[in-house]
Amino acid sequence: MAATDLLREAWPVALAYLVGATPFGFLAGQLRGIDIREHGSGNIGATNVLRVLGKPVGITVLVLDLLKGLAPVLIALGATGRSGIHLAAALAAILGHNYTFWLGFKGGKGIATTAGAILPLMPWALLAAATVWFATFLATRYVSLASLGAAVAVPSALGVEALIAGRWNPAIFSFAALVSVLAIWKHRPNIRRLLRGEENRFVPKRRRDGAETAGAETASASDDPSLEP
Repeated sequence: MAATDLLREAWPVALAYLVGATPFGFLAGQLRGIDIREHGSGNIGATNVLRVLGKPVGITVLVLDLLKGLAPVLIALGATGRSGIHLAAALAAILGHNYTFWLGFKGGKGIATTAGAILPLMPWALLAAATVWFATFLATRYVSLASLGAAVAVPSALGVEALIAGRWNPAIFSFAALVSVLAIWKHRPNIRRLLRGEENRFVPKRRRDGAETAGAETASASDDPSLEP
């Protein structure tokens, strides 16, 4: 294939990076008058947005982050018949989220965008990963640990599926292993905090605000001389 033909077919990859690089979590913070990178964990992903700005905004960002992984892959699948372009587009969307040029090539951890990108490529592996994520999160309330478990589950489930079906696709398994490693790599700070016992469990904004208000009222009461015995 000529270089010009390859470039013409590879445009979905460039589009995937541009779409993936759209920092919806950062933009949501800007609409609320804050820089989300200066609050909570400092991450632009949906989890930190939900923690800082509340459930409606957090869920909206989650859906948008999923779609910016899913849409470019669907476009690549429909626009070109060249094998491997859809995998490259999926990877480009994930890298766009993780290393967005809008924010100095610093972005999120890519879990939601990865889920969207792999949905049309390996749905059963994604289902297994989602199951691991929810089970781990419900048991521990650690989003990072749940995300790490889901990352490991993707290539593991794909391997099991290949063994059951008796068919092995080296390209898609290599892609699954790569995005798994990438997710783990982006969670390095969380892994260090987990090992030190310093990682924060997820607490919804409403519950956290209520606890902080109760704590403030208790502190005020204890500081009031008129309430002393």
